[in-house]
Amino acid sequence: MTLATEVNIPRLDHIGIAVESIEAALPLYRDGLECEASEPIEAPTEQVRLVMVSTGESRVELLEATSADSPIARFIRKRGQGIHHLAMKVSDLDGVVERLKKSGRRLVTETVQRGGAGDYRYVFVHPKSAGGVLLELIEE
Repeated sequence: MTLATEVNIPRLDHIGIAVESIEAALPLYRDGLECEASEPIEAPTEQVRLVMVSTGESRVELLEATSADSPIARFIRKRGQGIHHLAMKVSDLDGVVERLKKSGRRLVTETVQRGGAGDYRYVFVHPKSAGGVLLELIEE
């Protein structure tokens, strides 16, 4: 157990990077940096294929669109490949969401979602409420 989990401090889980091709992006991490990478994972509800790359205590999530109208495809068309989101693990997701709403922070969806590659509970904080960064909060 780390100090962060002992005192309920959110911790960095992963950085999501939107890529046009996992096959083209993965060699940098797997071969160049010698990081371990998961097998590709399909997340049909998010219309994405992803690979998780271990980088110590956190990970890099390479995200490839599986549909031309998926959020990742739209992101790449608008901004190009690059950092899509920052994901933090929190121990009390419902409590955090309640505090964020009370403070006027905008969420991408009004309710906590369940799914993703790990079938976990999560919510996204809108970039306009998070200093220009799409922030994913994941229940620990």
